[in-house]
Amino acid sequence: MAVPELKAWRTVRPHVVRVTRAVRPGLVRAVETVKPWIARPTTVQFTTGAAAVGLALAATVATAAGPWDSTGQRTAERDWAASRERAGGADHGNAPGALPKAPRPAPSAAAVLANLGGRAGSAPSPTGKALSDVLDPLLDDASLGSARTAAVVDVATGKRLYGRGADQALTPASTTKIATAVAVLDAAGPDHRISTRAVLEPDTKEVVLVGGGDPTLTAREDAHGNASLRTLADDTARALKDRKLDEVTLSYDTTLYAGPTTHPIGPNSNLAQVSALMVDEGRLDDSSSGPAERSQDPSADAARAFADLLHDRGIKTGAPGPSKATGRAKSLATVESPPVAGLVERMLTNSDNDIAEALARQTALATGEKASFEGGATAIGTQLKKLDLPLQGVKFADGSGLDRADKLSADLLTALLAKAGDPRHPELRPALTGLPVAGFTGTLRNRYADQPGTGLVRAKTGTLTGVHTLAGTVVDSDGRLLAFAFLTSSDQPTDPTAVQKALDNAASALARCGCAA
Repeated sequence: MAVPELKAWRTVRPHVVRVTRAVRPGLVRAVETVKPWIARPTTVQFTTGAAAVGLALAATVATAAGPWDSTGQRTAERDWAASRERAGGADHGNAPGALPKAPRPAPSAAAVLANLGGRAGSAPSPTGKALSDVLDPLLDDASLGSARTAAVVDVATGKRLYGRGADQALTPASTTKIATAVAVLDAAGPDHRISTRAVLEPDTKEVVLVGGGDPTLTAREDAHGNASLRTLADDTARALKDRKLDEVTLSYDTTLYAGPTTHPIGPNSNLAQVSALMVDEGRLDDSSSGPAERSQDPSADAARAFADLLHDRGIKTGAPGPSKATGRAKSLATVESPPVAGLVERMLTNSDNDIAEALARQTALATGEKASFEGGATAIGTQLKKLDLPLQGVKFADGSGLDRADKLSADLLTALLAKAGDPRHPELRPALTGLPVAGFTGTLRNRYADQPGTGLVRAKTGTLTGVHTLAGTVVDSDGRLLAFAFLTSSDQPTDPTAVQKALDNAASALARCGCAA
């Protein structure tokens, strides 16, 4: 199936090519300084990759960007895109209250990938035999353990080009987050924001802090565009003083979520207790990603932090306790998370388990399921079934992939990625734009040393003891955008470094491959 070249792409192609040629020497110099290349990317890979996967040419500055802005987009990416000619995308527009001189919104992922249609669809597609010749020897690597499955799909057509046990469901580890991403984007929508509220019960002096499930709510001085507990305290104190109240009873409501708060794997530094109310992911240090010591009761800690902030603003409270806000409670103040599109990107880039479990529950809430581990897992499966995705043998047990009971196939993972690249589903695009860039960002930042896939592979990693997975997209040397998934597992101990390198070799081989007939 040939995808016709879109008029929009014909219009902007000269600009993309001109920008590509202008920045390519600097990028090559930067990469040669940090990560030597085995094989240089072709011009078509630079051009197509930049358009397809969230401007890979800007990856060197995006890595250093650090915080996300109030729209959920990394600040460096926003500023880079603001200098381009095109702007748009509701999910990347300026947030309410943004400064009037802030950079113009970045091109939405929908526009970027829609414009790719002509280029990716017109480049020759690899043949199954050529892919087998390239991948079979690499996937026979003994370091991969006792079981391995794989699939490669043409994103433009959705056709599977290569398969090896592709319909066999294995433990996917954190590549589960791709499924969570697609499900919540489809169910809740990319523009949905999660609210945290302070309400006043009528005819009382009881203030209730109501958790909405925002995993990025922060009590830190610099909110970096996240919902701020300090801002909520500012607005709540002001509203109380307007009512001539300077002393209240403070309660907190976490009843939006149901079921156990502890993940089935038990307490773990990779995930806090899953609560509808927490600040800074329950972290007891100043980190914002990765493993960390966590609060044993993040909701109570959040309420105590709120009480302290109110006290600093002239409002006295007692020790907060759990409660449930009534339907008659009057709103005092509300803060909102970045949009779901931004949360999805952060979850995928950093493999953030707290965000993953929160988004699974947002999927449940949007589809009428209970906001629990079980309800979230059910909602994800139901939502993917509505998208007509291959679910044979698939099982969801959580949203993060920490549960070994999760079972996904290479067919499903590649179908999810292809669906996210489908021009008919622009709402799913953040499931691609959030994928880490090989050698530059997120969980792939320190991988792909001496690999030709550096800067061209974007993929979600997955790691549990004995389980290693990799699923994402790559532009081959002919300029074709491919989705791939590699899953491995072993009952016997494996060398994690060796397994990861073998998987990276396979993805890099796709980048290097000119496998068309």
